[in-house]
Amino acid sequence: MQHDLVIKGGTLATASDTFGADIGIRDGRIATLGHDLTGDDVIDATGKLVLPGGIEAHCHIAQESGMGLMTADDYETGSISAAFGGNSCFVPFAAQKKGQSVAETLATYDGRAAPKSVIDYSYHLILTDPNADVLAELPDAFARGVTSFKVFMTYATRVSDAQFLDILTVARRHGGLTMVHAENHDMLTWMATNLVKNGYTDPKYHAPARPALAEEEAINRAISLSKLTNAPLMIVHVSTPKGAQLVAQARADGAYVFGETCPQYLFLTRDDLDRPGQDGAKYICSPPLRDTETQDVLWRHIAGGTFSVVTSDHAPFRFDESGKFSNGRDVDFRQIANGMPGIEMRLPMLFSEGVVKGRISLNQFVALSSTNAARLYGMHPTKGTLAIGADADIAIWDPTDTRIAGEMHDAMDYNPFEGMKVTGWPVTVLTRGRRVVDQGTLVAKPGDGAFVKRGRSDLSGLTGTRLPETDPATNFGAQVLR
Repeated sequence: MQHDLVIKGGTLATASDTFGADIGIRDGRIATLGHDLTGDDVIDATGKLVLPGGIEAHCHIAQESGMGLMTADDYETGSISAAFGGNSCFVPFAAQKKGQSVAETLATYDGRAAPKSVIDYSYHLILTDPNADVLAELPDAFARGVTSFKVFMTYATRVSDAQFLDILTVARRHGGLTMVHAENHDMLTWMATNLVKNGYTDPKYHAPARPALAEEEAINRAISLSKLTNAPLMIVHVSTPKGAQLVAQARADGAYVFGETCPQYLFLTRDDLDRPGQDGAKYICSPPLRDTETQDVLWRHIAGGTFSVVTSDHAPFRFDESGKFSNGRDVDFRQIANGMPGIEMRLPMLFSEGVVKGRISLNQFVALSSTNAARLYGMHPTKGTLAIGADADIAIWDPTDTRIAGEMHDAMDYNPFEGMKVTGWPVTVLTRGRRVVDQGTLVAKPGDGAFVKRGRSDLSGLTGTRLPETDPATNFGAQVLR
């Protein structure tokens, strides 16, 4: 068989296997895995790792924050930075505004993404106003391939527990996944108010203003709501040992509960918030940075399978008046824009500190960076693996390339991981068999990326929960879950 493109001589790795083979690509898909393949175009991957392209499943691109501030990255700069970081696909958020319909929300983000993205994309729909009309629209979102939703338990965009239960129920009925930012709003407000009232206003006080206990309480409550509805739930950006333990226990119970953590909680600490001058503002994100002891625990949970994905939570706001200091510089920590960049650093940091240092295997890296996201968010086996018939979404890595982290390809003016030594970088990235980045050079054009219509979440390995109060066999026949 003649191929459009052949990747020759590399070491292939999936979430389960590592082997030497050539990859033959036709019409944007993997057509052949074998040896001595021929093609019209050839990439020599000798000495390189050939992996499924990364899927960045938690990033904020061309999205207004709760403060009404637009992120620095649009779909052009955000997707380019993602590609240079080894990603062939990403799933940013489409954030509903109060009073906005689901259709209007998705149309807004279609206009932002389609003309600009250089890699394939989809959306998680953020629900901030889940009234009856909006809930009635959700099946239409599922039909067009948006099958994941995010809710907040804090901020002005938070939902009540009752609204949360309604969203979980609709998502379960249609095979979708609900994501949650889990922090106890009243605990955070009480802590921040008391700190500021007593004159503790510097960026470093963002950390004590958001205690670990606030995350732990909210995660416990979110898991309880998930169990009540027997609905899949993703706890995003888990930053505490107890939070990770709660996720692990829920999964051991069979509940449809998944967890993610992020590089900032593995490589940075609250001490970064105490940098000289206002530099600490660069490291304000929520949940906040913790400590080195927490990092050790989170790594154990990554290795042990508690976390299904490691994502960037890329939330880029520049270190100037257009971003972090949009409310001025003489303000308390509550008024500094919340979030930090990281979409390009996610996979090199995870590879360097995980695979190279022996914390995780190469196959675990593939699962955490790509395959698990594809399964959870309804893209597998089209994406997230190296298999015949799958999209040729491929990242070719040089596992020995060592660099000092510096300027990235996003629209930001700082890199929170700057100065760190990183071994292992992607050199060539393909989306559907088309080069996006080739030997460190961008070759794709804005608009080359396509919307990915996603399906149901893969819940393999978990049994779900059926409570006596919701089981017709033990609740006198009441059909509570429909």
